[in-house]
Amino acid sequence: QVQLVESGGGSVQAGGSLRLSCAASGATSNYCMGWFRQAPGKEREGVAGISPRGSYTAYADSVKGRFTISRDTAKNTLYLQMNNLKPEDTAMYYCAAQRQPCSPVVQALPRYNYWGQGTQVTVSS
Repeated sequence: QVQLVESGGGSVQAGGSLRLSCAASGATSNYCMGWFRQAPGKEREGVAGISPRGSYTAYADSVKGRFTISRDTAKNTLYLQMNNLKPEDTAMYYCAAQRQPCSPVVQALPRYNYWGQGTQVTVSS
């Protein structure tokens, strides 16, 4: 069984940065991993995805050039570096893991098998 625990959320002003972490317990080294977010009143959406070895990454258009997804398989941890944050980035952020065969594209939300509880990111203008 895989358990995921996010951390690193908080409140920042527009233009600021945050780094989210997702610590995984259980074997996730051959899983695709992803970050998703959900703002109040909106559907959960894909933000970024990464392949098992990190050789492939995918991003939502709204975060390209500002966010970077990465993973440290030795630490069994997933990261999301968020720069130049905007008020519209305000949401609860979730990490997720997808068993093989997996697809790290951001549209693959329904295929993810395990989810964390989320960490809140609030960006003020």
